[in-house]
Amino acid sequence: MNTTAQSEQLSVEHLLGIKELTAADIELIFRTADGFKEVLNRPIKKVPSLRDLTIANLFFESSTRTRVSFELAQKRLSADVVNFSSSGSSVSKGETLVDTVNNILAMKVDMVVMRHPDPGAAVFLSRHVDARIVNAGDGTHEHPTQALLDAYSIREKLGKVKGVKVLIVGDILHSRVALSNIFCLQKLGAEVMLCGPQTLMPRYIDTLGVRVEPDLDKALKWCDVANMLRIQLERQGGDGVANFPSLREYAMRYGLDLERYKRSRDAAGGKEIVIMHPGPINRGVEVTSQVADHANSIILDQVENGVAIRMAVLYLLAARIPRTAV
Repeated sequence: MNTTAQSEQLSVEHLLGIKELTAADIELIFRTADGFKEVLNRPIKKVPSLRDLTIANLFFESSTRTRVSFELAQKRLSADVVNFSSSGSSVSKGETLVDTVNNILAMKVDMVVMRHPDPGAAVFLSRHVDARIVNAGDGTHEHPTQALLDAYSIREKLGKVKGVKVLIVGDILHSRVALSNIFCLQKLGAEVMLCGPQTLMPRYIDTLGVRVEPDLDKALKWCDVANMLRIQLERQGGDGVANFPSLREYAMRYGLDLERYKRSRDAAGGKEIVIMHPGPINRGVEVTSQVADHANSIILDQVENGVAIRMAVLYLLAARIPRTAV
């Protein structure tokens, strides 16, 4: 593969969060992903870049899209892959996180991709094991590869990220995607606005340098891109709607249907809004099917770009592994 990554390196040894990356790191990941997108469009979608590495996928939370995307990226790079989930494992018997990973590393694993319900788990792991760590989501903290693929998808659709007005709608309080997106978009020069119920806004929101607009129609008139987040029902406790009266009321105030989309477009002088969603979609809540499947929706592009971005991240982090460990 022809890529500039062969002469450049990331400034970090692990991908623990967007906060630790520089703008130059993000741009390097994007340029590397450009090369891997070309690979993914070939008849033979595989390169031998990581054929000497073993990567362990440790998912302590249920996941389908992220886990499959990482696994596909690893296999496209010819790595050996070990999949691990906490259900049915020794974790359920009381084994600690470090013990679990050290047992896997004893099998000569070079890199660990981990999703964990506790914020900071990936950072903790990076300090206790001798392997490259990729954070695939840690509690309500960060989800760096999702933010990277979101920003990459905006760049692909609009030709740039700098100066683009991005609206993030929904459950900001419980969303690791929101926080990583804010960090990533700001590093690349985008403007960010948040919209959602006050009960789903973090207390520290004023420290993030973003605008907050409680009226979705006003926010849509302002933005170029609307990223509609999933309501994190599983993180809210109780009946899952403790922070607002009902899903029906949420959909009326903060959901995006075709009528509201057209009304916002007309109010903005005909400007077409790019629609995004990190998935999985609660159709009829965050967005209706007509919006999710709209010509200006790049939701499926996000899925495709996720593989290229994760290939780029794994490839670049592998370059930081000492040659004796490869």
